[in-house]
Amino acid sequence: DVDIEILGRTHQKLGFGNHMGNRFTIVVRGCADGNGNPLNGQEAIDRIQDIIEDLSKRLGTERFPNLIGPQRFGAGRPVTAEVGRHVLNNDFESAVLTYLGMPGKDDRDEAIEFRKYIRDHGCNQTALEMIPKWLGFERDILSHLIDNPEDWLGAFRTLPNNLQLMTIHALQSVVFNRLIQKRLNSGMTLSIPIEGDVVSHLDDKGKLDLSRPVIADSRTLSRLSRNCNLKRLAVTGLLPGGDVIRAEGKAGELEDEVIKSCQLENSDWQVESIKRLSTKGTRRAMVATFTDLTFEEVPPAGEETMDDKWKMGPKQGDTWHPEGACIRFRFTLPSGTYATTLLREFMHSPVDHY
Repeated sequence: DVDIEILGRTHQKLGFGNHMGNRFTIVVRGCADGNGNPLNGQEAIDRIQDIIEDLSKRLGTERFPNLIGPQRFGAGRPVTAEVGRHVLNNDFESAVLTYLGMPGKDDRDEAIEFRKYIRDHGCNQTALEMIPKWLGFERDILSHLIDNPEDWLGAFRTLPNNLQLMTIHALQSVVFNRLIQKRLNSGMTLSIPIEGDVVSHLDDKGKLDLSRPVIADSRTLSRLSRNCNLKRLAVTGLLPGGDVIRAEGKAGELEDEVIKSCQLENSDWQVESIKRLSTKGTRRAMVATFTDLTFEEVPPAGEETMDDKWKMGPKQGDTWHPEGACIRFRFTLPSGTYATTLLREFMHSPVDHY
């Protein structure tokens, strides 16, 4: 259901990140309070306004924590980073078995049965015969192993190259997200630097320019803080790798604690068997900006347009209600920023509610 409109032609190629940003129109349905009780339109809008005011007090106007969204990890089956951990250890047997056998919260019955069989009996012809037809990547892996027993590296390499790389990126993203959460839990700011933070420029599109990073110290802290307030600079968090500038002082200690908690302190982020998966690491702004935010109540959609999850109704522990208001959000984000992350600031719901 995608329509593509040709706006014009150019002699220059287009690539990832070339665009100014992304405009979103998203309807959030079934608004409810923390106990699952439905909210009417005005109640939902009042809560949205309160959240915006709170974000402004904590981070500055039109800013929110720049967490990496659940689609990087897999919302229903967050397997990507777990596979990446094994890849980083050059343990491709564990990487393959994890990809095939790790259970998912929203797996269909056939997938649940297949993944349990893999965990109990390993990779064999019976597993190939029972694999659901929609698990195409898993089928490719199994077919390779049956034709080439014990070739775990070759089986992993049947995955598309971008998905192989995503396993490493997802593991980096776990570190970054935990670092943001640790700073928030410690009562530390994300938008204004402390001594030891790595600060970088923002270009005219709001994208981070890492060519001239600066480590904040007592002499430069006031000037850097002022420019962060003006959105000319941004405090950055770590996406770890083999050769990346690290924070110092208290900020550096937090990075070390998070890396240790992820059991990655001894990793050099080199994948000897697949060199292109090795990474030098980089840094990412810890806050992102949103613009052009509007929100309004809209009528409920017809039942015939809703998916099975809606029709089955809330499960135990869910925080939505079919009688709750529907709110339409419109906003603009810079490239590389996740709409799901901004919406979670308002929705406060589990990632599998999207």
